[in-house]
Order: sequence, then C-alpha cells, then structure tokens
Amino acid sequence: MEHTRLLSAVVLLGLLLLGSAPPSQGARILGILPSVGRSHYIIGAGLMKALLDAGHEVTIVSPYPMKDAPAGLHRDILLPDLATSHGVSGPDLFQYKSAPNLMVLYLVYSEIGPQASEALLQHPKMVELMQSGERFDAVIVESFASEVLYGLAEHFGGQLFVFSPFGASMWTNELVGTPYPYSYIPHTFLSYTNEMSFWQRFTNALVGHADKLYYRCVFLPQQEAMYRRFFPNAKLTFQQTLESVRLAFVNQHFTLSYPHPYAPNMVEIGGIQIQPAKKLPADIQKYIDEAPHGVIYFSMGSMLKGRNFPEDKRAAFVNVFRGLKENVIWKYENDSLPDKPPNVLIKAWMPQSDILAHPKVKLFITHGGLLGTTEGLYHGKPMVGIPIYGDQELNLARAEQAGYGVKLDYDTLSEETIAAAIRTVLDGPAYGERARLISDRYRDQPLGPAKAAVYWVEYVLRHKGAPQLQSPSVRLSFVQYNLLDVYAVMGAIALSVLIGAGLMLRAVARRLGIVKRARPDSGQKKRQ
Repeated sequence: MEHTRLLSAVVLLGLLLLGSAPPSQGARILGILPSVGRSHYIIGAGLMKALLDAGHEVTIVSPYPMKDAPAGLHRDILLPDLATSHGVSGPDLFQYKSAPNLMVLYLVYSEIGPQASEALLQHPKMVELMQSGERFDAVIVESFASEVLYGLAEHFGGQLFVFSPFGASMWTNELVGTPYPYSYIPHTFLSYTNEMSFWQRFTNALVGHADKLYYRCVFLPQQEAMYRRFFPNAKLTFQQTLESVRLAFVNQHFTLSYPHPYAPNMVEIGGIQIQPAKKLPADIQKYIDEAPHGVIYFSMGSMLKGRNFPEDKRAAFVNVFRGLKENVIWKYENDSLPDKPPNVLIKAWMPQSDILAHPKVKLFITHGGLLGTTEGLYHGKPMVGIPIYGDQELNLARAEQAGYGVKLDYDTLSEETIAAAIRTVLDGPAYGERARLISDRYRDQPLGPAKAAVYWVEYVLRHKGAPQLQSPSVRLSFVQYNLLDVYAVMGAIALSVLIGAGLMLRAVARRLGIVKRARPDSGQKKRQ
C-alpha cells in the first residue's frame, strides 16, 4: 500500500512538471549565406545544421547545397550561378599576395561584398521569396560587407542575427558595440600578435582608425543607397536596421586566438563546422593506413588552388616531397601533377577534418585560413603555413607566437625553406605538444559551439529580441562613445580654473607689493 501511494505521488509530480514546462516549438529561420567563398559558407552551414538538429525549420539561401541535412525541416534556395566563376578552375587568388592588405580590404568593401549582396537581391529566386509573403522568426545573415542584406529581417518579420566568418572583425563589432582596443587586439588584416611594440601599436591604431573612417564615411553611405533601392517600403531607417542586430556570432574562440572583450550579445562559435570524424573514402583510408612513417596533409583551402602555384614553387614542393620519408596527401585541383612522386596522393577535393582526425597525420601544411587552422588545432596537428591574403598573416603570426606552427614567406619559397620548415616542426616535439595542448583547452567547453549557438538563438526568440543583451554604445556617435565632448568640457574647465587661479595669484601679489602695477605714463616719462 505504501509503495502504491509513493508511485502515485511520483507519477502525479511528473505530470505536473510536464504540464508546467513550456511546449517545445521549432522556429522558422532564414539563413542568408551570400558569399561564394566555400569556407564562409561552411561556417554558416554549420550554424544552420545546429539549428536543424535542434528541431527548427531552416531555409537557406546560398550558392551551395547543404549536405547531410535532416529531412523535413530543411529547404535550400540555391543560387549556383553566383559561384560559377569560383569552381576548380579559378580564379587565381595568388595574385593578391603582392597586393597590400588594405587594398584587399578595399576590394572587400568596394566589390566583393556589395556585388555579392546585389547579385543575391536581384536573383529571380530571391525576388520570388521576397514576394511570397513568407514570414520567419529569425533571419541570420553573414557579416561580410553585406549590411544592405540586414533589411531582409524587417522584410520577413524576423529578429536579426549575423555571423562573422572572420571572428570579431570591425564591421561586426560595430553592430553590437564590442570594444576593439588597438593596444592589444591586432587588426584583422595585419600580421601582429596581442603583444605589440610601440610602432606596431602605432600602425595598428592608424590602420584601425583609417578602416573605421572609410567604413563609416564611404562604405556605409553606399550600402544605405542600396538599402533604399531594394527596400523602398522599409519602416526602419538604414541606421535603425544596423542597430536592430540582436546577436552576432563570431568564428572564433579565445583558446585559439586571443582574449577579447565582447558585448553580451556577441557569442563565440569557432569550430561550429566540425563534426564527429566520419569514415574516410577507401583509397584515402588505405593510403594513410599503409604509410609507415605517417602522413603530411597539404591544402591551400577552398579558394586558393594548388594547381595555380607558379611552376617554380610547385616544383619546389614536388622535389621536397620526393625526399621525405612521410607520405603526402595534397589537395590539388588537377587530374595529374607533373613529375608526381610515388609518396604523394592528389585529389581535387578532400574531407579535410576527417583526414586531420586520423592519428597518423603528423603535419598540416596550410595557407592559414581561419577555418583550416581551427580544424587543425581541434585535432591537435602542428602546422607549416604559407599566408597569401586577408587574415592568414594574422592567424599564422599567432601560430608562431603560440608555438604550434612555422610561417613561410610565399615570395621566398624554395626547396630549402620548405624542407627546413617541415623538418623543424616534425623533428621538434614541442610543436605537436603545443598543438595538442591547445586542442585540449579548446575542447574543454560546457556546451560546445553548436549547442551554444542554438541556446542563444532560442534565448533571443524567447525574450522577444532580448533587448537586455544590447549595448547602448551602438546608438552613440564617435564623439560620444570616445567621450571627446566630455574631455573637451573637462579641458575647458581645467583651463578656466588655471586662468582664474593665475589671475587671483597675480591680484594677491599686487596687493602684497610683490608685483608692482605698471603706470600708464611711465613709458612717456622715460622717453622724455
């Protein structure tokens, strides 16, 4: 009898708890992934997959289809023609190595970002979606010189979220009021670390302020003109749209980069694209398993193509690889490699994270993109890096400072420099130990990037935009944010006090006879 009463009480308590719990309802989410860069898409797709796995209904507008998406909740609106010029055959981005980093940044502002945004908004499939009358609870847009696209949130009636494939870049920080102290946070396109000399801090501040000045005075007005053209009936102004960003996700994590001061509504999701390692294709699996001395994995990323290496640099890699005892897997976008050594396997596409997860992979040769370096560190692999443009210099400067990689200068690549870098990392156990240490630190997270992203999206939706997360700094002008008006008044008050004190001291001195008052006619008497 006693057991029956106890069981009844437990059942009743369970029913009460279930009845009091809020119903689990999936949200309708629209993901806008306009960039033709596959690395950018992969970050956005990782975020979308996390939301799909949590039971939300997700529509993705992008040049690329989503792989392994859960059935029933996912819809792709594919715009493949936006990426037709970025296939295996091109373009040759090695040309940007000789261009100043600020020139590459200017191209992002003036061409890459605006052209991608305009092409997306003018695409017939996007026009059809905008005219469909569909509504979404949340609209998530890539933050990459794409501010005009933020108008889609109001158009579809959803809360506005952004994600940055570069980490905490200036144009993402501006949206949520995240500070960017130039004293210890290096500009995205500079090769500095968080420990800068005076002249590095000087350059960092100069570049940062110049970037911000161009962004605010040139780029944003151009985006505003596009906003008025594509959203003529918008109730929000362009500035109000920028201020309506509820949450910013950044492809970054403090264990992989540097500690950064964040606004409450900026959330790190670095590594969100990394999934549990899957079984490798049979030929790759066999090649790695049968490598008696381990494997080196070589990839210049999704945008840079190994096939576009100049002949002399390609030959230098070939000759070095021929002399190695290790096997090499090279992401190379041609069916054949001239004079290919027997210990080299080439393929146009590679399951990169799954390869890096294999314990026999001993070294990662990379261009230093944030996507690849994050995956390399997640799997604890030391690196040799060859930066070409963008944030690659920054990422590899960090690798050298942290002790898990060696950076090579593309312009001086030779058999000697390549061989020396490979042997330095492979023969020095400290590089591998450091990479594994950082991997352990990164993996030590309470939720992980996917679950954290889902939590914060749902948090904002539960709390109707979560205004409690938003920093008021986004509504302050440059003068107000930097207290220039306050310092000006303080300076005026201090100057007034000093002048008043000086006049009072002079008056007291005259009264005491310390300073004699000059007589108006004294000069005339002397002349007489």
